[in-house]
Amino acid sequence: MEIKNDKKKIKVNLDGPYTVSGLIPLFDQIMVPDEEGLSTSWKIGKKYPIKQEYELCRCGQSKDMPFCDLTHNEIFFDGTETASRKPFIEQIEPETVGPELVMTDVVALCADARFCDRAGGAWDNTRASNNPEAKKIAIQEVYDCPAGRLVMHDKNGKLLEPKFPPSLGLVVDPVKKVDGPIWVRGGIPIEAADGSIYEIRNRVTLCRCGKSSNKPFCDGKHEDGS
Repeated sequence: MEIKNDKKKIKVNLDGPYTVSGLIPLFDQIMVPDEEGLSTSWKIGKKYPIKQEYELCRCGQSKDMPFCDLTHNEIFFDGTETASRKPFIEQIEPETVGPELVMTDVVALCADARFCDRAGGAWDNTRASNNPEAKKIAIQEVYDCPAGRLVMHDKNGKLLEPKFPPSLGLVVDPVKKVDGPIWVRGGIPIEAADGSIYEIRNRVTLCRCGKSSNKPFCDGKHEDGS
């Protein structure tokens, strides 16, 4: 999905931080859980001053979180990018097809935000999408997926996507008591260390704990410390 914001950009620096340019808003995004610990909605937390350019920690060890303080130089952080360069459409797992909705899924992008698990799960709700309530829940579960792992179309092939202004959310998980990834929204270009541009998407999540096996994207490693 081509959504261009030519003056806004995130640069992945070789074994270093993310350089964010173009006056991109930054704020905490808090996951709101239900009684079972499953995520139901988002709540905005702290808002940071908007700057023309700033650097966000990628190694997970900065003492000035979320910003880089050069600690990556002291710990010899390996930030090698390992994520596939294939477009989303070429990485899709088997689709989940319902009477009203079709959901596509790229498991490698999962940031384990747990929005897709509530109320029976996005897969079952998609399959039951001739039920108005199940359809509504399935769409909302996909909309709330920060990583863009899940993408929804209607039965006519129309893409169903939330509208996001270009912005960055620092995910906070009060259930797991951890800081999650950087939620990149609104089609902000992400430039790899080698100068190439990753596929521009409406929503993705970038690793900020330094442990992902799918750098620069999050794979949920922030939760278990592995």
